[in-house]
Amino acid sequence: MNSSTQTTATGERADLLAALAQARYFLRFTVRDLTDDQARQRTTASELSLGGLIKHVTLTERQWINFILEGPSAMGANADEWAGGFQMPEGETLAGLLDQYEQVARRTDELVTTLPDLDAAQALPEAPWFPPGARWSARQALLHVVAETAQHSGHADIIRESLDGAKTMG
Repeated sequence: MNSSTQTTATGERADLLAALAQARYFLRFTVRDLTDDQARQRTTASELSLGGLIKHVTLTERQWINFILEGPSAMGANADEWAGGFQMPEGETLAGLLDQYEQVARRTDELVTTLPDLDAAQALPEAPWFPPGARWSARQALLHVVAETAQHSGHADIIRESLDGAKTMG
């Protein structure tokens, strides 16, 4: 989007964008100065790696934005994509994952700024963790993306500290 057509967010939309930007910043800051091998390394009992977290947050944000635009059918990642969504296999680079994350973030930010109605709701996909027949507004989906990003930023901080002692916040 070029600057002549860019719309500035205000009010609630600006607040949503600021919260999301802060969570994204901390996640990206946590992976600063890492090699690809470090980004794919597991440092805790979980399967999580820093590169895998970047990949997962990217996929999750993309899916929720697709949900806002297209409804529950747009949420589905194929089984291989979902299973590999927490892993950073050989051949993937941290720089490449961060670039994909930035592309998704730009799309989200543009949507938050231009979406006609944050109250527009879609039926949630059928899943054991959603009540049957539940609906989420665009606002709820965006708040979920903020929460998901912030939560995984915390996971990333623990993994990074276990990796080399670096801390995101202190």
